[in-house]
Amino acid sequence: MTTILDLTGLKCPMPVLRTRKALQTLRGGERLEVHCTDPMAVIDIPTLINETGDRIERRERSDERIVFVIEKRAESR
Repeated sequence: MTTILDLTGLKCPMPVLRTRKALQTLRGGERLEVHCTDPMAVIDIPTLINETGDRIERRERSDERIVFVIEKRAESR
């Protein structure tokens, strides 16, 4: 399952804060596709993912937007 989070137009720190909140609602193995336009997101979101232990499956950058596909890590038992 992939959840799409449209954060276009939001400025730092909102994209990373909303991404963190959205990740907390996912189960292990689910994906979050984050769309944003804030240039700081290319630094902030990978830093967040490094902290949470989740994984960036794909990242794309164009003149118009930045897209991250993040896979929620499976919970350890």
